[in-house]
Amino acid sequence: MKNQSGARVGASLARFALVEVLALAAICIFSGVGNAAPAGLGLVAHAQAQPPVPSAAQKEKTVSEHATGTFDVKAEAQGEPDKGDGSTLARYSLDKQYHGDLDGTAKGTMLAAGTDVKGSAGYVAMERVTGTLKGRSGSFVLQHTGTMAHGDAQLPVTVVPDSGSGQLVGIAGKMTIIVAAGKHSYEFEYTLPAAQ
Repeated sequence: MKNQSGARVGASLARFALVEVLALAAICIFSGVGNAAPAGLGLVAHAQAQPPVPSAAQKEKTVSEHATGTFDVKAEAQGEPDKGDGSTLARYSLDKQYHGDLDGTAKGTMLAAGTDVKGSAGYVAMERVTGTLKGRSGSFVLQHTGTMAHGDAQLPVTVVPDSGSGQLVGIAGKMTIIVAAGKHSYEFEYTLPAAQ
């Protein structure tokens, strides 16, 4: 009975991950006021926040861009789900193929939490995207966080600051994932330093 319950929760998490959550999204852990970290993360905030030092990429003139396309995703469970009182934790590996303005692959890891309440769950994930974005090649990291409360999903996706490499150094932006008729597509609003 316990194995069947765990299998049902694992299947629900997988569906959540593939249909709702893999509308991959991200929020930077350190977003907040100044250098203060959100409460409960065990991080120490500095008494006097120092202004951030702009990187070389930030000092350059940037251009805003919009990219669209589709992607395929495969999520594979890593180990057995951890069932506890009212919740189940699971870990997945992610393999993605992007098509369109962003042409490349991505590998990542997702941690998901399902609850005993139908339609309520959460996840966090990191994925490194490698490929070509409107003719510029390199890589960058997307950070995701997703919550679903009684079926109402919040799924932001953000580029990790200073994670760009190659011709994508200095990239910043947010991705929106669209899931319709079982297909995944994206809209990516981003900035890059102007090409030299």
